[in-house]
Amino acid sequence: MPPASVLEDNRSVDLDAFSSLLTPAGQALLGSLRDYDPARELAEATRLRREHPAELVSAALGQARLRQRAEAKFGADAYRMYFTPDGVEQATRTEVAEYRAERFKALGVRRLADLCCGIGGDAIALARAGVEVLAVDRDPLTCAVARANAQSLGLARLIEVRCADVAEVATSGYDAVFVDPARRGGRSGGRSGSGRIFDPEAYSPTLSWAIGAAREVPVAALKVAPGIPHEAVPDDAGAEWISYRGDVKEAVLWFGKDPGSVSATLLPATTTLWTGTPLPDPPAGPVGRYLYEPDGAVIRAHLVAEVAEQVGGRLIDETIAYVTADELRPTPYATAYEITDVLPFGLKRLKALLRQRGVGVAVIKKRGSAIEPEELRKKLRLEGPHSVTVFLTRVAGAPSMLLGRPVKDPASQT
Repeated sequence: MPPASVLEDNRSVDLDAFSSLLTPAGQALLGSLRDYDPARELAEATRLRREHPAELVSAALGQARLRQRAEAKFGADAYRMYFTPDGVEQATRTEVAEYRAERFKALGVRRLADLCCGIGGDAIALARAGVEVLAVDRDPLTCAVARANAQSLGLARLIEVRCADVAEVATSGYDAVFVDPARRGGRSGGRSGSGRIFDPEAYSPTLSWAIGAAREVPVAALKVAPGIPHEAVPDDAGAEWISYRGDVKEAVLWFGKDPGSVSATLLPATTTLWTGTPLPDPPAGPVGRYLYEPDGAVIRAHLVAEVAEQVGGRLIDETIAYVTADELRPTPYATAYEITDVLPFGLKRLKALLRQRGVGVAVIKKRGSAIEPEELRKKLRLEGPHSVTVFLTRVAGAPSMLLGRPVKDPASQT
């Protein structure tokens, strides 16, 4: 492996070094590195430095690494785009940005101010939806990267990138604003940082400032952490939690339509569970034949009761977000399992049962249990041709283990 100094992605990126990538020589060098192997970076760097300036080689190799990382979020576009280390980490996934852009478009938005635009992921999706975008960030390098991305993807006509403090940008005349505050600590002039920030008033800019900016235009969306407390949502905003393939990505506060609403949107199928008035928690009862595991966005949105109503179910415990029912009713908002065993928790009993049934693969899920799945897996020492799903949870307040298997019907899956 190359030394850490060669592979480190989070080193500072110099604006002049980035600019060198936009020259003909930089473009040619970067284009030659699309399929390079990062494990051979030291040898590759040594070879390239015989023909190119060391600074250009370092910038190109760093950008090539970032493009490979960004492919998971941006697909093939990643190899036409430019990134910073924090830009890759914090940028909105393409499918999520496209969904939001279409929602803005459906609300009649034609001109939008994207405040705290980062490397331009949301601005790109908005421009592709036909929305004219003012993209604002205060970090010069981030702005240079966003501008290069707009140019590279043929969207410069619709995206104006402005390097400024968002608090100094007038948004009058725009149909909407989108604000994506920095939610990581250690920020030093750009959007970079280390630890996640959970207090909305520690965002940069603060959530209260963003709310004020949202109220100055007809439509607004504020991107916030999925763990935002429900009580922090303003009365004049609707709250939406978004997941992609079961992984919760973000929460968004929408202004200008459906104040007080709560919704969970599941991508890529673009299925939304919406309510104006959330239902009260359903009662708890005995575990039935089927167990439903609600999508994370549904849980974050506090819409488990809505799922329970859909499937005619009940909770297995008043404090646990598992729904159970005696009959199978497909829902896109939860994954269904057929339960074969409901037992008090006991390692020896579980180990003996799985050995008796020849279980070699166990998917271990937990909710309301202090046991770590990986530690339990090591102790089980599984062998055999069969598989099982094990739920470590509480049933009526008691530590329990449920065994089962996913329901085969695709319509019941997320």
